[in-house]
Amino acid sequence: MTRRLTAAVALVALAVPVLSSCTENAPAAEGSDGDGRTLTVSSSADACDVSATEAPAGTLRFDVTNAGDEVTEFYLLGEDGLRIVGEVENVGPQLTRQLVVNAPAGDYVTACKPGMVGEGIRSDFTVTPSDEEVQVSADEQELVDAAESSYQTYVQDQSDQLLVKTREFAEDYTAGDDDAARALYPVARTHWERIETVAESFGDLDPRMDAREADLEPGQRWTGWHRMEKDLWPQRAGDYTPLTDAQRRTFADGLVADTEELDRRIGDLDFTVDQIANGSRGLLEEVATGKVTGEEEYWSRTDLWDFQANVDGARVGYDGVAPIVEEKDPELASQLELRFTDLQELLDAQREGDGFVSYDELSKQEVRDLADAVNALSEPLSRLTAVVVA
Repeated sequence: MTRRLTAAVALVALAVPVLSSCTENAPAAEGSDGDGRTLTVSSSADACDVSATEAPAGTLRFDVTNAGDEVTEFYLLGEDGLRIVGEVENVGPQLTRQLVVNAPAGDYVTACKPGMVGEGIRSDFTVTPSDEEVQVSADEQELVDAAESSYQTYVQDQSDQLLVKTREFAEDYTAGDDDAARALYPVARTHWERIETVAESFGDLDPRMDAREADLEPGQRWTGWHRMEKDLWPQRAGDYTPLTDAQRRTFADGLVADTEELDRRIGDLDFTVDQIANGSRGLLEEVATGKVTGEEEYWSRTDLWDFQANVDGARVGYDGVAPIVEEKDPELASQLELRFTDLQELLDAQREGDGFVSYDELSKQEVRDLADAVNALSEPLSRLTAVVVA
């Protein structure tokens, strides 16, 4: 889940959901590419100015510039304002980042999220039908079909395993077998973290399942994994009152029910190559803004399990589209292979048994080395989607 930026993090910079008042978009206009599919976005503290209110169906490019003083992010949401079609995070002040998505005709919502509070500055956006179709060779279409089918199978498999392990965790937790629950906690969450960007696309489920205490909005009820994490590792929680048996049952039942709903919704999903590429990039951003800083698993200190799982998911996403990248940009493909390998070697050095050492056992230099490797991979990975859909 996207997180608030803390002073300890300057790795890539972070942003989290926000909604203030809406701002009007500019009138429809052609983008810099001349066909209306390249748009500019200016995000400030109180505005989200998109260069057009509509664009023709196809590959859209949003060049997002942060004109404000706080880290921001930009979303293209489905008509319901919940489903995430595409997002670009970690846009620091005065920086520009690009979001590339393949959008069919329909109604959408754009949202800038400065300040990391609320739901964002939102406006309606329309993708109009277009007769222009991207011509893809039979060979390339075969690669695209294989990538989409493979990733769909992977996500469904991870969702299925998440549901099994979550039920086991909930049973141990409600039975008061804390040792077993603590041992299973990072194992179960591995399956969540591998498909985290997919889970985040459901804007109602993600806050219920994965919100940290530091992320809560005023009046928001805290539920999900991290609520139970705090209860299982109370030694880090200071003056903490353990949950009652009835409260444990309530939280566990809620998490299982939400996981069952997530599994059901994932079964209805199809994935496109731009979503796969964007998801790979997004998973690495999750590493940069939470796992490598030790902010994700504040009580359990199992951040390296999550770190590895995010890298697993990013790698699987990339591997699926790699044959396309190798055809279109072999230099980028070679660079990504090298950077993934370098990062994995650093992670492997922290293994202990079937898992990893506690985050607290990392030295400052080891944290810096991991952060540097993440940043080194982030740059070429940020170019992945544009190459895949070119």
